[in-house]
Amino acid sequence: MKVGIVIFPGSNCDKDAYRFMGELGFETEWLWHNNPSTNGVDLVFLPGGFSYGDYLRSGAIARFSPVMESVIDHALADKPVIGICNGFQILVESGLLPGALRRNQGGLFRCKTVALRKEESCGGPWSGPPAGTILQIPIAHMDGNWYANETQYESVQENNQVAYRYLENPNGSLGDVAGLLNTSGNVLGMMPHPERAGRALLGSEDGREVFASILHTTART
Repeated sequence: MKVGIVIFPGSNCDKDAYRFMGELGFETEWLWHNNPSTNGVDLVFLPGGFSYGDYLRSGAIARFSPVMESVIDHALADKPVIGICNGFQILVESGLLPGALRRNQGGLFRCKTVALRKEESCGGPWSGPPAGTILQIPIAHMDGNWYANETQYESVQENNQVAYRYLENPNGSLGDVAGLLNTSGNVLGMMPHPERAGRALLGSEDGREVFASILHTTART
């Protein structure tokens, strides 16, 4: 499976993502934000960082980068897309995921390893580990407080779109949401960084579990 790592001005987790995906066995390539094509990759990865300096609102400017039109088309064709941290913010700003991401409760930048619980989600390529699995994965964000209005949150719950929840909420996110899917299950946004939890030397290998379903599908094909 070929994975495209998108680089925006201000991305700073792109090399982590590239290395991590390569170690998992994927063929990786760079996708430049100003190129309106995803070059026929199978999976699009929007990495963390501070795209366009987080001016205006996190992810709000990156959403209009030329590459995003192709990313949206890729997602609407039911192909896999993952956005981590700032990538999650961009997916929300693009309308591919519901809600909004606000300043952390308490107004502080949060950087630590947190425990996540895998939820019974709507299926698709991001089914990951079995429901109830606990993962240890680091976070590093200021605007990770996911919020939705009552109607949106009810819809998210009914459609089993919550992929991961915090066991101890570090940012005030509604419903302890740490990872969210679209209704088709092919688009995943997460505030925690699985690409920083790929080796025991780093403190955890649990980030690999986020990609368990895709790895299984790739192995079968």
